[in-house]
Order: sequence, then C-alpha cells, then structure tokens
Amino acid sequence: MFARKVAARLKPNSITEFTNLIECEILPWLRKQEGFLDLITLAAPDGLEVATISFWDQPCNAQTYDATAYPEALKILEKLLDARPYVKLFDVVGSTFQGGPLTQRSEAEDLAQQTASPQIEHRCHEARA
Repeated sequence: MFARKVAARLKPNSITEFTNLIECEILPWLRKQEGFLDLITLAAPDGLEVATISFWDQPCNAQTYDATAYPEALKILEKLLDARPYVKLFDVVGSTFQGGPLTQRSEAEDLAQQTASPQIEHRCHEARA
C-alpha cells in the first residue's frame, strides 16, 4: 500500500469551501480511480494549511492519478490555494488505522459509507445549489 500526501497553504477564510470541494467533488471522483483506497484530510487550526493523504493499492495507480486526474483536481481547487501544493509519495510501512493496514473496502462497506453520510450529502447538495 502507498500513500500520496498533498500539502498546501490556503487563502484566508477558504477552509469551508475547501472541505466542501473535497467532500462533494474530489472524493467522489477519487473513489472512481483505479486502486484508490481512502482519503484523510487535515487542516491546521487556523485553517490556512491543509494536507490530504490518499491511500492507494499500488504506486502505479497513484502515479497514474497524479499524471492524469490530479491536474483537473488542481483546477477545481486553485482559486483557494496560496501556492502550488507539495506532493510526495510514501510506502505505508505500518498503520493502526482500522485495526491494521488499510485495505480496499468491499462494495457493502462503500454503500454503508455512502448511506451513513446524510450530512455530507446534504452539504454537497447545498453547495451545488
């Protein structure tokens, strides 16, 4: 398993819009990418610095995303960024997340995640309106 870390500085007062774009546009798109396993989004308390860590089954899938889909994701987020993000690929050598290394979710787990997130769906619907 591999992790792709993207760190960036945000423009002031843009953390809410950033998280909405991640949840409503970027994450659904990532879930369709071959080899994508999970995403963690982190924000500094002041909301001016963010990092995302995406988990991939193989480095080639993370690299394919980086070469093909990531430029499109950057276009979606660029109005919120203070500078170009920093990207780095890591091997996952240990984890206690979910009791062990991350594994690809089953279809049932994906469905449970989607149906268990009515607040996110409501927020995404409001953001589109």
